[in-house]
Amino acid sequence: MVIDKKHYYDGKPYEILFDRALKEVRNIIVEQIEPGSLVVDIACGTGSLVFDLAEKCKSVTGVELSSKMVEHAKHRQELNGKHNANFVHGDATSLPTFKDKEFDSVLSNQVFEHVFNPNEFLREINRVTKVDGLFLITVPFVWDEHEQPYDYARYSSFGLKHILAENGFEIIEHRKSNNGIEVIFQLINDYLYKVIMTENVYFNLLIIILLMAPINMTGLILSKLLPRNNDLYLDNIVLAKKIKDA
Repeated sequence: MVIDKKHYYDGKPYEILFDRALKEVRNIIVEQIEPGSLVVDIACGTGSLVFDLAEKCKSVTGVELSSKMVEHAKHRQELNGKHNANFVHGDATSLPTFKDKEFDSVLSNQVFEHVFNPNEFLREINRVTKVDGLFLITVPFVWDEHEQPYDYARYSSFGLKHILAENGFEIIEHRKSNNGIEVIFQLINDYLYKVIMTENVYFNLLIIILLMAPINMTGLILSKLLPRNNDLYLDNIVLAKKIKDA
């Protein structure tokens, strides 16, 4: 197994050790979307969230810059038979495939930190969203540099409120995921992943079982016992409503 420590989001160690936080985020996204909606998922990857949403939505379109990921997502679609899921190769800052005000809801899951021109991105999101439609965005507040060199920013809750308002959106709900002591243990594992993991699959498995998994478990247990801290957390999860054209 080849370990790419700058691009690890699709790696098995990441799935085992760090994906718990993102699973919470994905569950919240599915929970917030209204049944029967027309939805677009910006930077959909290989389509996991698209397929989850296809269970309750009229139509879900995934947009992805990587042609390889689009190809993989379409292959997954053939296997699972989700006919109301569609995948488009494209750039999130320019969505000419879509009409103005086409979608009830737009999703941006762990993408915003990779956008170099956020206002340009948000104006295009505004364009394809119906008035009173929903924009659900998740973005890290505390995390290491990843998907390098395309990692440009971190956003506080105040920064997100300001930039969304500038582009025609009003926040109606804001959650902070992993806002307990488990955030410290997640970061410890992230550090260990970067400095210890090798291309030796057996060594990596040993490190996961003997070191990193117990650290994760310790964080989970302590998070049940100790109070939360809303000033230190992994992810912003923001549900916003389009109130005007940008």
